[in-house]
Amino acid sequence: MGKQILVVGGGGREHALAWRLARSPSVDGVASAPGNPGMAELGPTFPIDASDPGAVADLAEQQGSDLVVVGPEAPLVAGVVDELERRGIPAFGPSAAAANIEGSKAFAKEIMASAGAPTAGYVATGDAAEAHTALERFAPPYVVKADGLAAGKGVRICADLAEAREAVDDTLVHRRFGDAGDRVVIEEFLHGPERSVFGVCDGTDVVLLTPAQDYKRALDGDQGLNTGGMGAYAPVPGFGLKDVDHLRELIFLPVLRELADRGIPYRGLLYAGLVETAAGPKLLEFNARFGDPETQVILPLLASDLGDLLAASASGQVGDVEVEWQGGAAVTVVLASGGYPDHYATGIPIDGVAAAGKRDGVTVFHAGTRDDGGALVTAGGRVLNITAQGVDVAAARAAAYAAASEITFDAAHRREDIAAGV
Repeated sequence: MGKQILVVGGGGREHALAWRLARSPSVDGVASAPGNPGMAELGPTFPIDASDPGAVADLAEQQGSDLVVVGPEAPLVAGVVDELERRGIPAFGPSAAAANIEGSKAFAKEIMASAGAPTAGYVATGDAAEAHTALERFAPPYVVKADGLAAGKGVRICADLAEAREAVDDTLVHRRFGDAGDRVVIEEFLHGPERSVFGVCDGTDVVLLTPAQDYKRALDGDQGLNTGGMGAYAPVPGFGLKDVDHLRELIFLPVLRELADRGIPYRGLLYAGLVETAAGPKLLEFNARFGDPETQVILPLLASDLGDLLAASASGQVGDVEVEWQGGAAVTVVLASGGYPDHYATGIPIDGVAAAGKRDGVTVFHAGTRDDGGALVTAGGRVLNITAQGVDVAAARAAAYAAASEITFDAAHRREDIAAGV
């Protein structure tokens, strides 16, 4: 008998996880909570609060889930995995204490420093006056981060000191990010291309996944506001698995040892956000879950069984799993609501999803949609992720944009330069 999997979450990342799991030989069925209209095509969905540990664990028991895969950061920080483990239900994802590596940027910097992992200099404080004084120790551009979870919008790259002071006050004085802004982290700016490296961890060991390149800014040419991500591609030329293998010893294993020494072993997906500086790779951030939209290009390239890999993470046996990859490339283009990441409307009818999904090598992952009486409408800032595979990045890019052009909704916005010139 294959595994019954419950995927917790309802965004594009979770749709990609459910889609890949549904195609895994070790998996018999996939349910989702709360899921989305795309995930509903793969199995039953349950409209529960994903950040309610008791509700998730109750559902897993009712469904007889053999493994619960927690997608977003909020349920992890809320302790969903802790409750599942308390009830003896295997879970993919870190405990609340371990997920604090994403839940608190100050904690993450402390772990990086204690583990000896290369990263930028920083100051963390909850005092506005102290933060303004600390800014004078840094040079432009200034990096000001809200300490807690801010849905990918708590980071400001500031061109000058005046803007940096405004960012500090927005966070600590005006409370733009609520409790997530109880503290700020001011960091040295790292010059170089950003990279994402994912490691599937089991507490002591790690298996690295093929790296991806994402695009954080809202507008072409990396202009505009920081977003949760407007597109991605994989593989990254010159930054493949062989190029990142040394990061196991440089970053992942020291961090796993540091966390284990503190009594908080890390199981699940550890996402290292890196900058390739002139002095070598340096850590920008950690996330406690698969990246979004990087997952949407990594998982289509996975040739081996995702269900086996995630189960091995939960049971402490990732070293026993052989991970294999397909050839070719994948590109995802995000269709966002007009105005994202600031104010945007929802409930707007969407057309063309079925036609786009019928194209060869194309999968449409739902990120912010809902079913409105049988009609598909927008329900978030990032609405759909159009992912295409091809023989190389250029072919995948052409296919992704052709499919994206089939889909329409009022005020839809996309970047036109995802994977351009790769």
